Amino acid sequence: MQGGFRLLIVFFLLFVGMAAMVMAGDSPSASGPPKAKVAPVEDTVQGHKIVDAYRYLENANDADTKLFVDEELAYTRSMLDPLPGRDKINARLSQLLAIGTVLPPEMAGPYYLHTQRDAGQNQPTLYVREGVNGEDRVLLDPNKLSADATVALDWWYPSEDGKYIAYGLSPSGSEESTLHVMETATRRELADKIERTRFASIAWKKDSSGFYYTRHPKKGDVPAGEEVYHVKAFYHRLGDDPAHDPLIFEDEKHPQNIPTVNLSEDDRWLLIDVQEGWTKTEMYVQDLQSKNPPVEITTGKSFLYGAEFYEGKLYIITNEDAPHYRVFVAEAANPKREHWKELIPASDAVLQNASVTGGKLFTQYEHNVSSELKIFSLEGKKLAEIPQPAIGNVFSVSVRYDRNELFFAFQSFTVPPSVYRYDLGSGGITSWAKVDAPSIDPAAYDVRQEWYASKDGTKIPMFIVSKKGLVKNGRNPALLTGYGGFNISMSPTFNRSSYLWMEHGGVYAVANLRGGSEFGEDWHRAGMLEKKQNVFDDFIAAAEYLIAEKYTDKDHLAISGGSNGGLLMGAMITQRPDLFRAVVCQVPLLDMLRYQNFQIAKLWIPEYGSADDAKQFDTLYAYSPYHHVKAGQEYPAILFMTADTDTRVDPMHAKKMTALMQAEAKNGESKDRPILLRIDTKAGHGQGKPVAKQVEDSTDMYSFLFWQLGVKP
Repeated sequence: MQGGFRLLIVFFLLFVGMAAMVMAGDSPSASGPPKAKVAPVEDTVQGHKIVDAYRYLENANDADTKLFVDEELAYTRSMLDPLPGRDKINARLSQLLAIGTVLPPEMAGPYYLHTQRDAGQNQPTLYVREGVNGEDRVLLDPNKLSADATVALDWWYPSEDGKYIAYGLSPSGSEESTLHVMETATRRELADKIERTRFASIAWKKDSSGFYYTRHPKKGDVPAGEEVYHVKAFYHRLGDDPAHDPLIFEDEKHPQNIPTVNLSEDDRWLLIDVQEGWTKTEMYVQDLQSKNPPVEITTGKSFLYGAEFYEGKLYIITNEDAPHYRVFVAEAANPKREHWKELIPASDAVLQNASVTGGKLFTQYEHNVSSELKIFSLEGKKLAEIPQPAIGNVFSVSVRYDRNELFFAFQSFTVPPSVYRYDLGSGGITSWAKVDAPSIDPAAYDVRQEWYASKDGTKIPMFIVSKKGLVKNGRNPALLTGYGGFNISMSPTFNRSSYLWMEHGGVYAVANLRGGSEFGEDWHRAGMLEKKQNVFDDFIAAAEYLIAEKYTDKDHLAISGGSNGGLLMGAMITQRPDLFRAVVCQVPLLDMLRYQNFQIAKLWIPEYGSADDAKQFDTLYAYSPYHHVKAGQEYPAILFMTADTDTRVDPMHAKKMTALMQAEAKNGESKDRPILLRIDTKAGHGQGKPVAKQVEDSTDMYSFLFWQLGVKP
């Protein structure tokens, strides 16, 4: 979408019903969990003999895998469905998760386009209005595209004048987008349709005649299994056959790298960012008035870069020799690194974003995990700060080079998402849209930021949220979460479902672990590759702090996390099983010796490493959760949650870990402290999931947690 750029493309950044039980026959709950077939496969990896008893579960189409899944789902339902208070939990979650969402509008010609999900909707709807105070008109309603609302609007890009909008749709949470083009004024669908546009980057020409875009290859064009990589940039003229779109750029030497495109406001200059993992970007500039190929303008070193054009200049944000980032400017006609001039130096806050708007530079910072917005002149002089409603998170912004206004969306733990308009001329701030949450009283809750020491002495911040008047009696039910990876900040977020927990006396805590972006690139690198154990140590220390400060104890402490946070949960299960009563492990990575062989996981090698590298193997093997399950060990109660159409993290991780733990753990067959597997159907990693499915997921999760921690619904 228009309106500035972000340095990082986060590519990274659950309910099966009674049918599964019918297919499986009688519930196996009477005698505990199902007995998974054991079929050992032995590999020698970097001189180590590795035995995998459940390798067959990596193949979703294997008959034994299908039987295992059916029986596990029946067992899980037999354990969760009879839990007392499920109806009450479901009813309250239905209220909470119905609370809407809103994002800032994208400005394009006379139009303001934005997405918003209202109460009762499963998916956000795309609206358009003419004029900033005009009436909203529905442009695209994904809720009407499928009976179960599982078709999602993945992304959308209006043309410069707003005449057209290119957008991507995908089914069942797969994120496998197909590009469509619509005429904004009439909602008329053009014939243009482009497959394989997952995570597409779009840059429209000024006259709306066509656009530059990125696309994945089709089957047969690359080796089998490589279709998720080899992303290339093309140019599409409206009305042309996409099969004949001219190739603009490809990184032949590094097919796993991801290009994005950005076009100057006069159509002359094309910027191509190529991202290698989460630590390196290379930038190329092409003069479209010449026949010369794109010119690489960065250093070749491991730094992150992003940029945009304005009036023949390139404004560049980077962490090059500046972990907190800084801004440079260069002539587009002379963009090599040696010609860059520093415009805004690094500061104690982390610079997240810098964009030209109304002849000024808009910047977004994060300081102690809270957002700050500032305006600078194009010469780098600070002009103003944009005040925020509270300590919290600006989670989306919208700016344009030719507008004297900008929009930003704000939220915090007790502040629902709100969108504000800032007038660059007067400095005035007005409310543009907000989410109503009538069933929540924010004033009834306290938000605290506390700091604790990790194993190596590093100070780590943690947000702790609870009802006012909480007594630190050492027995409060507590839910701790974290992420710690991929340069992602766990900033204050309005988590709707957490209110169910806090309304029942629960403590909700979010730890800002190393591996994220909260304190710049040094913080990120301190939690990746060979330093990944720091993340786990930080989380363990957070749990110990909550216990030491008498917020809770180990019998009333639960943890949850998903994706990279699911890996974190796996490490907690195997490294400190004594510290937690219950674990919710969502869409997790758990077999770290083989993870890179599935879905898009080769993209994550720069973050984790690969067992194909001898040194990196040692690191991965030292913490890989699947390889550290101990026979006879008592573990917390565990709910593994995954999805059958997850195209990011393969569900094989949760399947294999469940089978192994049910067979080996002391409590593998326990009905009081069970190990359960839940696989969602027609759902992926989480993106685009309809609210109805979110309610089902959360009902199972909180029913499980209430049961395990002794909370009465």
